[in-house]
Amino acid sequence: MKKEKVVLAYSGGLDTSIIIPWLKENYNDLDIIACCVNVGQNDDMEFVKNKALSSGASKVYIENAVNEFVEEYVYKGIKANAAYEGKYLLGTAYARPLICKKLVEVAHKEGAKYIAHGCTGKGNDQVRIETGIAALDPTIEIIAPWRIWDIKSREDAIDYAEAKNIDLNGITKERIYSRDQNILHVSHEGGMLENPGIEPDFEELLLMTNTVEKAPDLAEYVEIEFEKGIPVKLNNKKLNGEDMLKSLNKIGGTHGIGILDLLENRLVGMKSRGVYETPGGTILLEAHKYLESFVLEKEEAHFKEIVAQKYAELVYNAMWYSGFKQALDAFIDSTQEKVSGKVKLKLYKGTIKFAGMTSENALYNESISSFATGDLYDQKDATGFIHLFSLPYKIQAYNKMNKNNKASDVVYSFKE
Repeated sequence: MKKEKVVLAYSGGLDTSIIIPWLKENYNDLDIIACCVNVGQNDDMEFVKNKALSSGASKVYIENAVNEFVEEYVYKGIKANAAYEGKYLLGTAYARPLICKKLVEVAHKEGAKYIAHGCTGKGNDQVRIETGIAALDPTIEIIAPWRIWDIKSREDAIDYAEAKNIDLNGITKERIYSRDQNILHVSHEGGMLENPGIEPDFEELLLMTNTVEKAPDLAEYVEIEFEKGIPVKLNNKKLNGEDMLKSLNKIGGTHGIGILDLLENRLVGMKSRGVYETPGGTILLEAHKYLESFVLEKEEAHFKEIVAQKYAELVYNAMWYSGFKQALDAFIDSTQEKVSGKVKLKLYKGTIKFAGMTSENALYNESISSFATGDLYDQKDATGFIHLFSLPYKIQAYNKMNKNNKASDVVYSFKE
């Protein structure tokens, strides 16, 4: 009898490494196919592949999607100026819908009935993965071991892995952080971070970024050129998405840019603490915001701030494949038609300072905005504007002054 197949979202980390032997023990009739989606997590993919095979997988797919991740997912967020709760740049949340897409593609190719994942029962990712799969193919059934098995903690998972002779690649009960890495960020959770009364040991924790204390004493300038909201050149060198983020990660990491210690509100209803490193993404987002301030109309810019908040929430909340997101993308893309130009930034010990920008679409006009009189603006014109702008406030004040009089007795005078 032909075995049913399950595609396992595989990273080679603690959680997914123990799932293969666990599936072997509890689903004897399943053929396990591991699928690792490379979104820039800086792992040795040959090691990951061999580890999956030695753990019991019958086949391993390594899907290289780094540039696709940046250009089709991260850049959409940059155009939106999305930051969850005003701070988190959504490194994990952007990757999940792409991983779902690749998992479903492999499942279709292999004729697999199931997809399994290693997301915990307390995290956001279980919702993101399963909602993403449902949006792409609702007929695929999900196996979520963390919601089924008797393993209750990462300590239990380590014990199980050791019993099965699985290489933990440096993970110990003393260094038990849960990490997610891709080309946009590294997130750190668990361990001592679960106590909000303790300052993180950044020297031990950080992988991509220097601490501020170790950042150079000399500032560095970068210039980023955008075309319709998309970063296309760094210091006059044309780069694709993958190379752009790699370069900015190196520069930003050197200067301690983009370190965030955040207590956030999870989708599943609890608060959690995480430390995030997003050096290159932080630089891109700041540059993009500066350029938008240069080229967008006032009301357009103000409304887009509201859209940015909502966009971040829906990405965080597993709604990447929703019609709502597609509608917001359409609005955002329309605003980005004007967002072309160059932005120069100064990086120094964890800070980003504005250092100049140019754009053919700039709405800022030096002749108008200067305190000196310009040809396009007559300061005398402001008198009539102020009369009209202040009219409702004058009426309100007169009404208060005459509150004891009948409406017909109120006398209005608007002359200077």
